Amino acid sequence: MTQQTVRYINHDELAELIKSGDKTPKRDYIVVDVRDDDFAGGNIKGCTNIPSNEFLMHVDGLVMQTKEVPLIIFHCSLSQVRGPKAARIYSETRRNILEGQDIPHEVAILRDGFSQFQVKYKDDPVLVENWDKEVWAMEWS
Repeated sequence: MTQQTVRYINHDELAELIKSGDKTPKRDYIVVDVRDDDFAGGNIKGCTNIPSNEFLMHVDGLVMQTKEVPLIIFHCSLSQVRGPKAARIYSETRRNILEGQDIPHEVAILRDGFSQFQVKYKDDPVLVENWDKEVWAMEWS
């Protein structure tokens, strides 16, 4: 059995994937946002929010829900702690639950998280939804 590695995906790669038209969210890829209270103020369109403080309770269900999805992308605000940790827990749980029956898949982390994704793409409704400039003004004040 090969060890699943987690790779990083940058903002432009994710934007291109979402806009490609030949990939369907939740079938070809899924974006899992593990931000907690900081989820307010905007998110990647169509993402699944599983707060990091609840992730362990939901990871088994996420594995079963995504077992046919070839690309699972995790992120938090900066993708320095919560996003990478969730990706690692997901990979280990998936390996344990689907042992011997797993399909080829990739687990990725959005480099620099949503905070940098929204800097570039906040005005693109295909990529970002529920964006609130007042939330982000408070972040940087």
